Amino acid sequence: MCSICGYVDFNKKIDPKYIMEMNSSLSHRGPDQNGIAFGFDWCFGHNRLAVIDVEKGIQPMISEKNGYKYTIIYNGELYNSLELKNELLSLGHTFKTDCDTEVVLHAYMEWEEESPKRLNGIFAYGIYDELNHQVFLARDRLGVKPLFYSQKDSTVIFSSEIKAILKYEGMKAEIDRKGFMEVACLLPTRVPGSGVFKGINELEPASFMIIKKDKLIIQKYWEIEPKRNTHTYSEAVVYLRELLRDTVRRQIVSDVPLCTLLSGGLDSSTITCIASEELSKRNEILRTYSFDYEENNIYFKPNSFQPDSDNNYSLEVSKYSKTVHKVLTAPLNTVIDLLYEAVDKRDMPGMADIDSSLMYFCGEIKKNHTVALSGECADEIFGGYPWFHKEGVMSKNIFPWIYSLKDKIELFSPDIINLEESTSYVNSIYEKSVSSCPVIEGENYRDREKTIICWLNLNWFMVSLLERKDRMSMGRSLEVRVPFADHRIVEYVFSLPWSYKYKDNQPKSILRDAAKGIVPLSVVNRKKSPYPKTVSPNYASKVKSILDERLNHKDCILRDIINIKKLSQILESNTPWFGQLMSGPQFMAWLIQLDYWIEKYGINLIK
Repeated sequence: MCSICGYVDFNKKIDPKYIMEMNSSLSHRGPDQNGIAFGFDWCFGHNRLAVIDVEKGIQPMISEKNGYKYTIIYNGELYNSLELKNELLSLGHTFKTDCDTEVVLHAYMEWEEESPKRLNGIFAYGIYDELNHQVFLARDRLGVKPLFYSQKDSTVIFSSEIKAILKYEGMKAEIDRKGFMEVACLLPTRVPGSGVFKGINELEPASFMIIKKDKLIIQKYWEIEPKRNTHTYSEAVVYLRELLRDTVRRQIVSDVPLCTLLSGGLDSSTITCIASEELSKRNEILRTYSFDYEENNIYFKPNSFQPDSDNNYSLEVSKYSKTVHKVLTAPLNTVIDLLYEAVDKRDMPGMADIDSSLMYFCGEIKKNHTVALSGECADEIFGGYPWFHKEGVMSKNIFPWIYSLKDKIELFSPDIINLEESTSYVNSIYEKSVSSCPVIEGENYRDREKTIICWLNLNWFMVSLLERKDRMSMGRSLEVRVPFADHRIVEYVFSLPWSYKYKDNQPKSILRDAAKGIVPLSVVNRKKSPYPKTVSPNYASKVKSILDERLNHKDCILRDIINIKKLSQILESNTPWFGQLMSGPQFMAWLIQLDYWIEKYGINLIK
């Protein structure tokens, strides 16, 4: 993986003086090599994390066709690189490297704006096209790799992360009323296309942008197109199993050390067991990692969200699939210390210790590996979360993972946001997203409800988890791949009836049956247990002490924007406010992040 950034203005000669500072701000995403390229009216920057063809895959990369040059900066991995390369060779293209970057570039040279449709992978890239005198930007179908942009007069600035855009001349860290409603009510999810900061947007997943003189074109190149299912349940199980095998087989290609993240749950175990089986054919042994927190062995108690601990299951799967396994334990003080850097990597508050701990784990993994495979995204696709199965979820007219919205809104000063406006804002966004959900032919009322919940998860919840995974892993120069986010799997499973995903009242039943014979039966039948969180009262005590200290400081911005009495009520309720994990201690840590973010970025809150 890598970082990309640049700016273009086809109305004037550009000054490349900003590109070095922009590129330097993203160096954590690519420590192996950096470079810039520029012309009269465009400028590109790139940092490289070398994974394929380490020696030759230097960027920016330039190729020529019919006397015209094409320059690419690319962040991603292409999983059908060999097939595309062979097709392009048959069409007369020649290649100098074995790097997928060159394949993406030549695909554009051959098919131009149709080329992203042909790519199976995770990517965000920019190409300067000398023939058409334009810059072409594209992002992968499900938004695994990020790409932000801003238009300042006739100049378009773009980058893998917002921080680089803020380095450009005249860009300000401003949050208007709508932006703060997004922070207070929706984060860590974001409105599709929003960058939260005023004037900064995100190129939506499955979209491309063409920058021409006096014209900016943004277009979707892919949408989920539900197809009527013709498979019996048994046929669907077999088809899914082979699709999973093919996906993992493609994603274990790497010229640098590779591992998997193994929680011992169904999703990560399926990926791990398939990967281990494939690697054993090459006489290679897979390395695996699972996560825990200091003192969780003392204080963990089963609950409806986390019914059991991961450790025994991960060790069982490791033994079953013959991997070399390591349990990583995050020290509480380190998890707290990294709360601030987690904000720096996201450019905004995120998921508190859920973020900072992942960054710690990725740093430990990076000591021995550059690429990891993760089981992320299966719950969104197969219906694994509790809200898929609760009655009345749709009647609330709000995203099912948001808890206590009223309390959160009332936490803040009415001068910043108010209850009526914010509730209306969240409801309108929710209704717009629901109305965009495609209809699957022949679905009944119950199936329709589950389809909508899945749609919301794919476009909101999953995107937020992918963003977290990208920023925290790339914050430690670790590339994490997500096989379940292969668009072929998403398309196929989305079109299956709910009865296939909840057969015999068993969540994710089709995935469980597809995994039989691949993973241990105990894991096939295991109840979902999400990413672990720290349950130590010492963690809660430490973050409370930090928050209290900040609130007692005369320069603390939180003192001016929150209701301290309301904060006490929220903390006493200990109700999760996002998903399944973020309750009292995480909420305090999030407020610490919010305070740090406003101060560190010098954010101007526009009322």
